[in-house]
Amino acid sequence: MVGTALPTIAVDIGNARIKLGLFVAGPCDDLPTPKDTLTLDGNRPQWARLASWLEQLQQPQAAWWIGSVNRPVTTRLLDWIRDRRPADPATLLAAGDLSLAVEVPRPDMVGIDRLLDAVAVNRLRRPGRPAVVADVGTAITVDAISADGAFLGGAILPGIGMSARAFHEFTDLLPLIEMSELATPPPALGTATEPAMRSGLYWGAVGAIRQLVGQLTADLGSDPEIFLTGGAGPAVAELLAATARHVPHLTLAGIALAAQGQGGQAVNNE
Repeated sequence: MVGTALPTIAVDIGNARIKLGLFVAGPCDDLPTPKDTLTLDGNRPQWARLASWLEQLQQPQAAWWIGSVNRPVTTRLLDWIRDRRPADPATLLAAGDLSLAVEVPRPDMVGIDRLLDAVAVNRLRRPGRPAVVADVGTAITVDAISADGAFLGGAILPGIGMSARAFHEFTDLLPLIEMSELATPPPALGTATEPAMRSGLYWGAVGAIRQLVGQLTADLGSDPEIFLTGGAGPAVAELLAATARHVPHLTLAGIALAAQGQGGQAVNNE
């Protein structure tokens, strides 16, 4: 068990990116906010950038709390911590470590990022109000949380970058375009191949998320609060619903909350 005196480095390891956040404050009523963040390419992590970031933070020791859906990259990060910061304790989170009821047959098979989002949303939603949370990453997830805070499950669909690669890899003439986030809405009317692809990718993803939010709202039987995070901004939240809320770093905040609860599987750094 890690002492609360140490600052927390929350690490969200996805399929394409590693997101890190430094949390230095203790327990609070609001959602924890990282003091500083760093994003690394998960396919080719630049460990020198991580070392430089830690040096700038001036934290001689910190507790690492990791939520991961990418086991090979997790192993590489743990090896790096053991080699470069052997005094730092590291904890790998699993479903059973979270203060969260998970009402699906196999909680251990749910992506930890989805559960961490639910932990954070439970801090944000109003008591007695269900919620729907959409996380836009390599994959897009849209999940339901009950009025009493239980994770109920949801939907997983390809992220916008994955769909863009599929366009190129499974066709003869469509180009590979760089489009990984739902940032600026493109015109719906594409007047050439690439603009038409951008329109389809963007508005197709927004439409799928909006439809799923509507279906989950009907399944919940009441009006949920809607939260959006990942590679999307407030503009996309407004397209989903007038009251939808964009929350940056939702998964990292969930990790910080889990660290406050002191659960998780400690990893031996010796």
